[in-house]
Amino acid sequence: MKNRLVTVFGGSGFVGRNIVRRLADAGARVRVAVRDTEKACFLRTCGDLGQVSLIPTSITSDDEVARAIEGADTVVNCVGVLYERGARTFDAIHVQGAARIANAAAQAGAKNLVHLSALGADLNALSKYARSKAAGETAVLEAFPDAAFLRPSVIFGTEDGFFNMFANLARIFGVLPYYSKIVPHADGGGGTKFQPVYVGDVADAAVTILKKDGHGGQTYELVGPTVYDMREILEMVSQYTDRSVWICGLPFWVARIQALFLQYLPTPLLTPDQVKLLEVDNVADGSQPGLSDLGISAVTAETIVPTYLRRFRPYQQRKKLRLSN
Repeated sequence: MKNRLVTVFGGSGFVGRNIVRRLADAGARVRVAVRDTEKACFLRTCGDLGQVSLIPTSITSDDEVARAIEGADTVVNCVGVLYERGARTFDAIHVQGAARIANAAAQAGAKNLVHLSALGADLNALSKYARSKAAGETAVLEAFPDAAFLRPSVIFGTEDGFFNMFANLARIFGVLPYYSKIVPHADGGGGTKFQPVYVGDVADAAVTILKKDGHGGQTYELVGPTVYDMREILEMVSQYTDRSVWICGLPFWVARIQALFLQYLPTPLLTPDQVKLLEVDNVADGSQPGLSDLGISAVTAETIVPTYLRRFRPYQQRKKLRLSN
């Protein structure tokens, strides 16, 4: 990777910033393509002076995408949205935007392209999000047949929007609901199953693929070593935040009603499309290679999550811990 120029689209996001750091550590020159370069200025400190540069880019613009890729050896696309707002639709970002990046990379003669997709991407999925992720993969393959795809499960890490969101809800409301197709207290009534993966492992996977040949056209399912149902995840949140919360199992019809209203929040807690996603387990089926095939040992959630959820502990609890030390 030494002195190779890598363009990272969405490099200021949760996954993107970790990939940028790994690339800089590997000696690459990193060009970060983002909508707002001022908000992404913190990335300049990820490498030596001038090693990380920022370029304002909208993936809806052919000219801006081409300019961001010009001269790059490698391209990484981390751009994605969890909900639709105005012109930022799933189709515009996950399909058209991904195709635009792949076409520009092919025309510029880039050697490698890594595309961040999602576990559960399926053209026949009920969720529009999952269908758009699969359609994006298809569009990328048509333009850049040697692209490598990463399909992570729910990603955890210091700045994640998953464990942190539930910890904040526990702090404010003291209630953590989850949704289940089975009676909550019966076997299998713990709700949707997930296989959370550490953001550092996802970033390592991307850089490992870029360092070595033979990954073209391959799809990797990136998951952690443990499968949890939603109730177990919320119990973990309660334990690591030292908060006694009511973990409440609800049927999915309640989720559908709640989503009709919650989708209009500035940052939606739940949308109708996300309810459809929650009705399907988000775990690897073993049909694709994973982290171990890249020589990466998956980090457990129990190793990382407590280190950043401690800030949600009650003040008196934090004070006791300081005094005991």
